[in-house]
Amino acid sequence: MISCCIFDLDGVIVNTAKYHYLAWVELAHKLGFEFTPEQGEAIKGVSRMASLDIVLRAGGMQDKFSDEEKLALASEKNTRYRQYIAQMTSDEVLPGVRDFLMKLREAGIVVVLGSASKNAGMILDHCDLRPLFDGVIDGNLVSRAKPDPEVFAKGAELMHIAPKECVVFEDAAAGIEAATRAGMRSVGLGGSPLLCKATMQLPSFVGFTLDALKEGVDR
Repeated sequence: MISCCIFDLDGVIVNTAKYHYLAWVELAHKLGFEFTPEQGEAIKGVSRMASLDIVLRAGGMQDKFSDEEKLALASEKNTRYRQYIAQMTSDEVLPGVRDFLMKLREAGIVVVLGSASKNAGMILDHCDLRPLFDGVIDGNLVSRAKPDPEVFAKGAELMHIAPKECVVFEDAAAGIEAATRAGMRSVGLGGSPLLCKATMQLPSFVGFTLDALKEGVDR
């Protein structure tokens, strides 16, 4: 039985990962080193401060800043990131997502956002997606990053739905692990081999139906 679907944001609903990456690249340049796309893969699905640690390690600068200085660097990156996402529109919603969300709501299935991003609400508003979600759990409400299951567990708790009736949509291995640890089934988006532990995998939402979801996660 599926009563609730919980969606990660970056790479699942919209592709904001590119804006996170660009903002980190700008910070790295300011600090005097390059942050490559390959290195950028490691920041997907993790918290802001954990991402900062990854970036600083890439430049061999992980031990050069105090905690206060790291907070300032993370804040600087977030300011630039918010400038990027403030320009987002509904055109940046990934293909098939809006149609699938509407199908879920028509079927009476609860739709929740479960994201580590503290800017999730802003993105939903800019992309005209807020009305399609029954609840939002974001980085302002959780303190532990994926693969800790906190964000998904809180989503189920908010809606008063048992974890076994929830399905999580994720594009990162840490998110799939978090869903499993929360006692939920999962759908891995994008086809990466790193998502092999998901209950089912999906290249994109284009043409995806509720029947296909049920068949994939109930097998």
